[in-house]
This record gives sequence, C-alpha cells and structure tokens, in this order.
Amino acid sequence: MPTLNATHDSKLRSWVESSNDPATDFPVQNLPWCTFAAGEGKPPVPGVAIGDRVFDLAALHAAKMLDGVEGVAFAPGFQVNDIAQLSGAARGGLRARLVDLFRADTRTLQDSPALLAAARFFVKDVTFSLPCKIRNYTDFYASIHHAGTVGAMFRPDNPLLPNYKHVPIGYHGRASSLIAGGVDVRRPSGQQAPPEDAPAKGPTFGPCKMLDYELEVGCVIARGNALGIPIPVSAAREHVLGLCLVNDWSARDLQKWEYQPLGPFLAKNFATTVAPFVVSLEALEPFRCPGWPRGEGDPSPLPYLSDEQDHAEGGIDITLEVHLQSQNMKAAGAAPMKISSGKGFKEMYWTFAQMIAHHTSNGCNLQPGDLLASGTVSGPEATARGCMLELTWDGAGKPRKPITLPTGETRNFLGDGDEVIIKGYCEKAGFRRVGFGECRGKIVGALGAG
Repeated sequence: MPTLNATHDSKLRSWVESSNDPATDFPVQNLPWCTFAAGEGKPPVPGVAIGDRVFDLAALHAAKMLDGVEGVAFAPGFQVNDIAQLSGAARGGLRARLVDLFRADTRTLQDSPALLAAARFFVKDVTFSLPCKIRNYTDFYASIHHAGTVGAMFRPDNPLLPNYKHVPIGYHGRASSLIAGGVDVRRPSGQQAPPEDAPAKGPTFGPCKMLDYELEVGCVIARGNALGIPIPVSAAREHVLGLCLVNDWSARDLQKWEYQPLGPFLAKNFATTVAPFVVSLEALEPFRCPGWPRGEGDPSPLPYLSDEQDHAEGGIDITLEVHLQSQNMKAAGAAPMKISSGKGFKEMYWTFAQMIAHHTSNGCNLQPGDLLASGTVSGPEATARGCMLELTWDGAGKPRKPITLPTGETRNFLGDGDEVIIKGYCEKAGFRRVGFGECRGKIVGALGAG
C-alpha cells in the first residue's frame, strides 16, 4: 500500500523552476504518467510531467537514469502499460527515483545537457495521446448525489432504485471511441423518441439536440487479475496505476429513447474524452479521506465489498471544476466560464476499491491499462452538479433554467463550437497542491448539418 514518505515533503523544490509555482498542477511531488509525441511523425513515448515540461521516460531509461530501481526492467520501446504491469512497490520506487532526479539538490540529470536536449520538452509543444493503451472501458454510476438528482427527475417520490445502495452499478463502454483530450467531438445523430404530444408520429432520426458532458474521474488499472480469480477489496489498491479526468459525453435525447430495457448504447459510445495525465496513487496519498458514511437505514455493504481500511480512507478529496467557452466567447476574447465546482468525489457512494472488487467478483479479468470511470460526479450543492442535465434542472414540472454565458447566449445543453474544459486538483494544509491537468473537448457539427 502507498504510504506518506519523503516524496510528499512540501519543502521539496525542483530545478525545473516552473514546478515550484504554487499554482502548478505538476510539482515535483506529483509527476503524473502520460504518453506524447514530440513532433510530427515522431513515435509516441511514455512521459512524466513536471511544471510546464514533460520528459521522455524512454530516453531517461536509455541513458540509465532509471537503473537500479528494484523490480524495474524495461525493454526498448516500453510504454506506460509496462509501468502499469509493475508491482506497486516497483511503481513507487520508480516514482521515488524520478523525484530524486528532479530535486533541486540533485545534479545527475540537470548536468546532462545532451540528455536534456533529447528528453525535455514544453507541454505546449508536444502532442498528447491517450495516457496508455486502453483495451477495456467500464463506466460506473457511483455518485449518490447524481443518481438522486437524476432519479428525482423521473421518480420524484423514490429517486434511487432499490439496488443502488447494495451494488455498484456500471456498464461496459466502448474502448475504440475513447479519445485524447483536445480532440474534437462530432455531434452524433441517432433515433429520437416521438413527440410526447403526438406519439403516433413515430421516432425520428437526426442530429442530437440534447448533447451533454459528464464530469468523471477515471481509474487506470495496473496489474490485472487472472480470469476467474476475483480481486478482494482489501487488495484493490495494488491494481491501480492512478486516476485521471474523464468526460463521458452523452446524447440525452438518444438515451431517453433507447435505454430501456438494456441501458446506454449509441447515446454513449460515440466519444469519451480522457485527459492526458494519470496521477499515481502515491502522489494522491496525502489527500485520502473516508469513504461514504453509511447513514442510519443504509444497508451495510455485503462482505465482498467491505473492508475497514477502505471505509476509513478509500475516498480521495478532489476539487473538480467544469468550464465552458462558446465559439462566440472565444471570438470575443472572453475566457471560459466556470459553470460547476465542487468536492462531490469525496462523497461517492462507492470507492474505486469497491468498484474493482465488484467488477471482478464474478471472475472478470481486468488488464493493465483498463479504464474504470466513476460515473458523473456531482455534489450536494446545485453549483456542484456534474452535467448540463442536472445543472439546468429547476425541479419537477418546471421548465429548464438555462445557463447564461457572458455573450448573452444561453444553454440548456451544448451547442456546436462549445468547448468543455474539466479541471481537478487536491489541496491540503502541509502538502503541495497536486493537479490533474485539463480534460478538453470541443463540439463540432453533425455530419451533413449546415
């Protein structure tokens, strides 16, 4: 299990000066994993971010900067998935080595100009891809505040379904349509329900009219499990490489028509944006918090979902924000507008350890690089809701209350040209701020539209 150690010392400074800025997402105490290409035609390489720079781990390895870390032995051409396959102890040792290389009082790397020229790049100058090869994707529904608000739209007297407090709800998504942050998202087309006042007209087909984002946190799997062998909740941390930001775009009008009886399909599989950076569990250790406190009347989790340590510190205190910039705002030079902010992730009903235990409880085999997403993260406050479906809802039987942008435009759902920027960070007295970077995606018009 990760523990607090010298790498979390808030006094640590780096010779990468930008990482010493109190506002940076990537101080030396963070060092998130990523995959990037340093120029057109260049192959993707595994990387680590610090301040406004990103370093090529393959180049550092070839220069023997990573030699001697117990359990770490990479072949040429290794990728982030190879880091994921290491034991938890080896991953922690690799991070500790990198912290040491970037410390202000360590000269080994900073006094190697030829290596720095080959391995060091500005974040703004490289092209990021998905942080690792993701072969499988599962989306959960773990925010009780989100489930309760959405449930109240359709079942005001009984928002939560009977199974919600007994079982982590999830569904298998489409890994082939996972895209890297910054890649445009095309508005999907699909079948939509007949008009409520004229059901005999039948369904129609056309561009989605109720396109939405979903603010989520992703969990990237490290070592997997053999088929047929579940992962106990108490051992789940060993199987987590780290966390990242995710935007699981949703076509609400398509979803309304198609989700019964089997759940999400074309309304969800057209695109899911994954941020470039995976923040390791080791870097997040100072920000652990208790899992959801089961209140009076709540059922106790079944034994395979129960673990005292996970209940005591299975949550992570992350502040999550959503910013929106329309095409007109950008043209007018207006900065993106913050439309949502909150700490709903520390109040998830199910922890990632419980999601992993449940996912594998039937023997399903997870693999290195697999992505599990939390589902939409919402807080109890209206300003902390994690999607437009919730943000513009004003109560049962009332019309939607649109968001008004600085240009005077209004939004119930997303328009073409809108860019959604998700941010996340952890803060705690006595520790450096640790951030997740940004998860960006811009909507472009449906094929054939306009």
